Amino acid sequence: MKIELSKSQQVALDSIIKWFENPVKKFITLGGYAGTGKTTLTCEVSRVLRDKHKLLKIAYCSFTGKATRVLGQKLKEANAINLGDSLSTIHKLIYTPIIDAEDEIIGWERQSKSSFDYNLIIVDEASMISESIWKDLLSYNIPILAIGDHGQLPPIEGSFNLMRNPELKLEEIHRQDQDNPIIELSAQVRETGTIEFGSYGKSVAKLDRRDPETQELISELFRSFNEEMLVLTGFNHTRVKLNMAIRNLLEFDSAEPRPGDRTICLKNNHKLHIYNGMMGTILSLDLVSNQKDPDYYKALINLDGEDRAYSGNIIAKQFGSKELVYHKEAKGFDLFDFGYALTVHKAQGSQADTVVLFEERSQHADESTWKRWLYTGITRAVSRLYIVA
Repeated sequence: MKIELSKSQQVALDSIIKWFENPVKKFITLGGYAGTGKTTLTCEVSRVLRDKHKLLKIAYCSFTGKATRVLGQKLKEANAINLGDSLSTIHKLIYTPIIDAEDEIIGWERQSKSSFDYNLIIVDEASMISESIWKDLLSYNIPILAIGDHGQLPPIEGSFNLMRNPELKLEEIHRQDQDNPIIELSAQVRETGTIEFGSYGKSVAKLDRRDPETQELISELFRSFNEEMLVLTGFNHTRVKLNMAIRNLLEFDSAEPRPGDRTICLKNNHKLHIYNGMMGTILSLDLVSNQKDPDYYKALINLDGEDRAYSGNIIAKQFGSKELVYHKEAKGFDLFDFGYALTVHKAQGSQADTVVLFEERSQHADESTWKRWLYTGITRAVSRLYIVA
């Protein structure tokens, strides 16, 4: 069934089809604010291209496992994935693990061009992509449609940013989302950078942290913490306090990490293909202490959306620390921390049914950065959003 598009969506669709039919360059970028129908447009791109190219094979991908699952749900609901297409993280799409005799991953290699049987790559949450991964994607010489949100914060590392100035933009709220309070708030903060205290619909509100009812609600939410909740902050010291508070409410009996703890990667390791911001759950930990190296854990971590668990050595004192372990001390080790509360920067690319956002503004943040920070935090929420200030 043909989808009725807005004028801006139709313009973007026509531009994408024209580019694919006669690509002057390898890629095209599409930026869209929350609620402007990026996924709707993606589905329509698939429909129109398949009408013209019956054997078209599309590789859909995103940076994180969570974002990939969200994308997959939407594509399947719209019947936009066909036999021969693929849906995966970028890492799974273009890299192959190197396995030793004990079935351990000892490295990764890029898949050969001859085994890469796709006609189009569609990358979601493209603002998350590093320059090195982008170059690897381009090396297959296959057209790439890179989609992201140009209203979000820029990447925290380096100057590379695919969504700095996308060629195509969607900025008109799609009619299906015009009454969504989360979308309404996201549009408001892009303009004003402010949200008043009060309720904005069912389970969407800005709350005063000093109010006893707010404190009771937050405690209840934390006690029911699961993978469908994001707790977001502006400052690292708040993140550390919230991680400890949530773990206490979940009745972890130690300040040290334990199997079952949620965790987040804080340092890229290109050899093992783990990246800053990847989330997971600890499966096992064995503490190693000696005089030569800092205390570390031999860890097994089930990373969200990945087929194989991470197996490696992670520095013990990183857990609960406000700062990254000094780079010389961390040489040869990976860095993970508790992953219950995150900074908004670390949450880019993630999405959750429930978001608890602690509104914290750095004195160094200019007005534009502040609006992007608040917008990014708000748009991580799917159904329930509680802003605490």
